[in-house]
Amino acid sequence: MSNTVKIVRFHKTGGAEVLQFDELPLPEPGENEVRLRVKALGLNRAEVMYRSGQYMETPILPSKNGYEASGIIEAVGPGVDSSWIGKTVSTVPGTCSLNGYGVYGEVAVVPFRSIAVYPATLSYEEGASIWMQYLTAYGALIWLGRVSKGDFVIITAASSSVGVAAIQMVKAQGGTSIAVTRTAAKKARLHELGADHVIVTDEEDLAGRVNEITSGKGARVSFDPIGGKMLASLAAAAAHKGIIVEYGVLASEQTLYPLSTALAKYLTVRAYVVVELAQHKDLQEAKQYIFDHLASGAFKPLIDRTFRFDEIVEAHRYMESNNQVGKIVVTV
Repeated sequence: MSNTVKIVRFHKTGGAEVLQFDELPLPEPGENEVRLRVKALGLNRAEVMYRSGQYMETPILPSKNGYEASGIIEAVGPGVDSSWIGKTVSTVPGTCSLNGYGVYGEVAVVPFRSIAVYPATLSYEEGASIWMQYLTAYGALIWLGRVSKGDFVIITAASSSVGVAAIQMVKAQGGTSIAVTRTAAKKARLHELGADHVIVTDEEDLAGRVNEITSGKGARVSFDPIGGKMLASLAAAAAHKGIIVEYGVLASEQTLYPLSTALAKYLTVRAYVVVELAQHKDLQEAKQYIFDHLASGAFKPLIDRTFRFDEIVEAHRYMESNNQVGKIVVTV
């Protein structure tokens, strides 16, 4: 085994080109940590924002990056049972800092609490495509939204990996999904992926279409990473006592609170990030729910495109193009 490994870091914030391969000494896991020999990385929008200095966590330079990896545990630190060596696992996002524990590399040292076993039927690529999307969706739709049979659920940015996971989760809960996309380019694909209805906002009025679909009742739950002007549209489309879960700030314009509509409908507008669930006692229940649905085939990670490790800059650029439907994966 080599005494050095390639770790992706950035020494300044900026575009995808700031990512570089640094040759570093093979790291040893500390107390309650494990070292993973990485096989695949699942990319997330948060990592693009972090790299460019627009995320809620400020990078300490030079900084690592990356929330999701799958691979084989090759070493454990004090406090971790050695029986874990040789097991295939993936990393659970939100349990630790990106700067301290970024997983982009040939190996990744992470806290033991940040790993999870996934069904053996999944590939390494699929294993790196689980926890961010399904935990984010679970936290909003089940933990906060209590989606159940008969509920209408609006899912914006529906072609993202989280959006696709949400479509699957709403179906599993017996609800009706209303996927929202900006252009008609992804409409047919979203129907193929199980969306019950698709609204194209460049061509259709969101609130008007939701009113038609729900026979005037509105959507009880909305799941949105955009904000900005979208929030007012979601409030207009919401049911009486509906909940709008905001889990991102992709809009360039300011997000204004739709107070009059919220007062008239008794709406809840709830900010949520996966870290909240990842650090809560209910995380174990969420992980079990996701594992069971993956094992049964009810949930299936959708991989849009894979890149080689030496193409990680191109993979980031592809994510920024917004052309993907599902997860972008890098194989190591």
